[in-house]
Amino acid sequence: MKYDFLIVGAGLAGATAAHELTKAGRRCLVIDKRAHIGGNIYTEEVDGINVHKYGAHIFHTSDKFIWDYVNSLVEFNRYTNCPVAQAPDGKLYNLPFNMNTFYQMWGVKTPEEAQAKIEEQRKEAVEKMSAEGITEPRNLEEHALSLIGRDIYEKLIKHYTEKQWGRPCSELPAFIIRRLPVRLTFDNNYFNDSYQGIPIGGYTRLIERMLEGVEVRLNVNYFENKAELDSLADKIIYTGEIDRFYDYKFGHLQYRTVSFETETLNDTPNYQGNAVVNYTDSKTPFTRIIEHKHFESFGNDLYVNPKTIISREYSKEWKPGDEPYYPVNDDRNSSLYAKYKALADEETNVIFCGRLAEYRYYDMHQVISATLDKISSLK
Repeated sequence: MKYDFLIVGAGLAGATAAHELTKAGRRCLVIDKRAHIGGNIYTEEVDGINVHKYGAHIFHTSDKFIWDYVNSLVEFNRYTNCPVAQAPDGKLYNLPFNMNTFYQMWGVKTPEEAQAKIEEQRKEAVEKMSAEGITEPRNLEEHALSLIGRDIYEKLIKHYTEKQWGRPCSELPAFIIRRLPVRLTFDNNYFNDSYQGIPIGGYTRLIERMLEGVEVRLNVNYFENKAELDSLADKIIYTGEIDRFYDYKFGHLQYRTVSFETETLNDTPNYQGNAVVNYTDSKTPFTRIIEHKHFESFGNDLYVNPKTIISREYSKEWKPGDEPYYPVNDDRNSSLYAKYKALADEETNVIFCGRLAEYRYYDMHQVISATLDKISSLK
């Protein structure tokens, strides 16, 4: 049977493409190397709790079209991302940095007091750099100190970032932190977007709705049967790693990756009181604990189920063969990607979509928007 499109990857980009093209009357075959659909946003129900198998995913956007688009498929809840950080001093601090954070840190109660304290600490850092003849931050540490000052850097940024990247902040490039979210309000909402939430029943429900009426084959490795699979369709939509598509012709692109240690707590309905708690000290080996129940259960509903499920998240150095999560957009990788992109631009029947194929850090709404743009001329 001949298909119009072979779609490699059953994650958000692939599912969006399949959904739209199928609505337009095109025949699509979706394949994925994993045993499940959804890619890294896959959620699995365990003991009545939807577990985010590849880490916390919160849908947020200010694009009403995209918000209405996903809500036309499944209903989203009212989850608001309000992470908490447990710092080296043992205290809990709200994120992003806001008046609750500054009150806990310094006892300041007004935006004016908080701003004055931040400026005092920033000035101290900048003067120290100037005395050493430094005019521009040379690394992440100097950049963070010049943006936010010593206290917040040392308690909430330094050790967490070093665990994420596996190296000292003094050895990380300054551009990793382009800005730091400082809000002089008592608002713990991490995002500034107009719309935010999580699909009721988990993200897998969203992908299932997108793939209704689409032929899906799981446990299929595209590269083990590439010629045969390519022959099944007129065009290919590829959502995997772009360097893998070209057999690493110019070398490996680099990614950040994480691993999880998940545990069911049978007699604890509410372990930490929040979906995400970051550990910003150096002694705790993991970066954060995710308590999945909080993504979809609120108030007294938390206690209906006597169990809870937590995942300890560990950052680790990526190596070829590891599951890629985020691109590393430094000069070396950007230059390497440009070479692969030049090859991709010459393709006549292959369309590259999604975070890995485009080597871009996309939020979920951006994946959908970019995919809709890419396939608009293919319908």
